[in-house]
Amino acid sequence: MKPDIRIGGHVSTRGGFLAAAQHAAGIGSSAYQYFPKNPRSLHLKTPDMRNAAACSKFCQEQGLVSIAHTPYPSNMAVGLTRGEEFYQLTVDSLKNDLLIAEGCGSLGIVVHFGHLKSSDMLEGYQNIIRCLNDVLSDWTGRAKLLIENQAGDHGPMGMTLEESVKVRQLADYPDKIGFCLDTCHLFAAGGWDISNTAELLARGQELGYWEPTVAVHLNDSKYGAGSRKDRHARIGQGMIGTDALKRLALAPELVGKAFILESEKGADGTHREDIAMVQSWSV
Repeated sequence: MKPDIRIGGHVSTRGGFLAAAQHAAGIGSSAYQYFPKNPRSLHLKTPDMRNAAACSKFCQEQGLVSIAHTPYPSNMAVGLTRGEEFYQLTVDSLKNDLLIAEGCGSLGIVVHFGHLKSSDMLEGYQNIIRCLNDVLSDWTGRAKLLIENQAGDHGPMGMTLEESVKVRQLADYPDKIGFCLDTCHLFAAGGWDISNTAELLARGQELGYWEPTVAVHLNDSKYGAGSRKDRHARIGQGMIGTDALKRLALAPELVGKAFILESEKGADGTHREDIAMVQSWSV
């Protein structure tokens, strides 16, 4: 019997965290993703924790799991290159996101690996590790910080599974860190030969990548392998294709992970159609 796939899309929190969860459940989701605050800003949010608690309770009752996606300006690799104030804002923003995610009962917060406009890539990696340490030093919640791999459109950092594994290993609190694999990013970075998914699965197993992986952004790609273009497509409407995405989603290494669609929505304005398609793979 094929494993059930916990699948859903990114949903709006307009109306509150509970409303987001209710919307996700209403379109047949078993997982969903949301922004904990304004996705364009690092400014801290004072959340409605009663609403967050109601969201958490609803998700437990409905068997829903969720992840939060940090605002786009979050960049762990910058370090102090933009000044102490910006660095501290980045750290405080990530702590804020963790607090909101914990209140909503979410599995963790997704953070892009990060990029640094410098010829010294080592500095970028060191900045990431420092940021991870500063964010997680006093974090005692269950929600994890989930590092997301990158397509390479902003530079070469974070394109490989090896990099994510290494910064987690070198951080002071690896047990508080997990991964979110983006399939479009990995394909666009040249890290997934879709004719040999078994090789990818074996490489991830050897690296110890799959066990800490909490979520998967299940996105097709509008551009080809190695294009380094971060442009998502709906399932089966891109260069990866349905068969390769299905093989990966049904792999034993990914059983129980939360799968999230970040592509264009269907004619009804939701991911309902693509959710149903992915769920049919388990039948």
